[in-house]
Amino acid sequence: MNRGPLRMFALSESRVLGDDIARAMGSVLAEVEETGFEDGEHKAYPAESVRGCDVFVVQSLYDEPGKSVNDKLCRLWFFIGALKDASAACVTAVVPYLAYARADRKTRPREPVTLRYVAQLFEAAGTDRVITLDVHDLAGFQNAFRCRTDHLEAGPLLVDHFAGRLQGEVVVVSPDVGGLKRAERFRRKLARRLGTGVGSALMEKYRSDEAVSGAAVVGNVCGKTVLIVDDLISTGGTVARAAHACREQGAIAVHAAVTHGLFVGEAAKVVADPALDSLAITDSVPPFRLSRETIQDKLTLIPIAPLFAEAIRQIRSNGSVSRLMGD
Repeated sequence: MNRGPLRMFALSESRVLGDDIARAMGSVLAEVEETGFEDGEHKAYPAESVRGCDVFVVQSLYDEPGKSVNDKLCRLWFFIGALKDASAACVTAVVPYLAYARADRKTRPREPVTLRYVAQLFEAAGTDRVITLDVHDLAGFQNAFRCRTDHLEAGPLLVDHFAGRLQGEVVVVSPDVGGLKRAERFRRKLARRLGTGVGSALMEKYRSDEAVSGAAVVGNVCGKTVLIVDDLISTGGTVARAAHACREQGAIAVHAAVTHGLFVGEAAKVVADPALDSLAITDSVPPFRLSRETIQDKLTLIPIAPLFAEAIRQIRSNGSVSRLMGD
């Protein structure tokens, strides 16, 4: 495919991340004209020509004070529409954290499959491709979208972080059955990096309406260093349950590797809990809900800009994005 000149944009909410990705590519962001009106409406459009260009727009879709997930989605869709109206040849939405990704199926009668509706609105706005990072369920994500998609994984980045920090025998723990494949991919990568065997274990988890139960650990963690692997920490309840269960089964250390850190509700207490020795997350969502002390004591922030920059390079050169997963 013959691609036009590169233009990279980031809406104001993701300007810092957009700058980091552009810098990792040896480029700079193009300017966006954004205006907010007193009646709550918003306008955004490119401040320079995009005619015939290959455009990438960065917007991570998390909630923050004054800007809801829905606000950010609408702003992104409207900006993509403006780009297509301005004759951009191709528009790729770079969405490190994709809101509504967990709403990919019905769990009870008449429930909405919101991810599918989100996908349809991306496509209606003219989006040609979506790049995202560690969605909750890959099959659900791929089935929802009809435009091209690229799914990146933070596993190699988190493996790089933990490879030199884990002592003794290591066990990778999935906090529920739904995360087994993710945890297994992580375990294989970590074993290759360490050059030794890495065990696996599974946490029992049952959900009834909004209540979560189950405390059994399937697998041997006694006397071992545990690494809990998950895609998302929201309230932190899942990680807390797994950490305490592993401690009760004799784990000598418990760490967590999580892609997206939302840290809502009582999550700060979970991070500070002595049952958890450390937590590493990516900067797909800034940890603005945590105190500086909590971040300094327990949390490591892993930058994703180099990963997304390389993915964009591969797309523009018709290369392989899947090789970035390290499999």
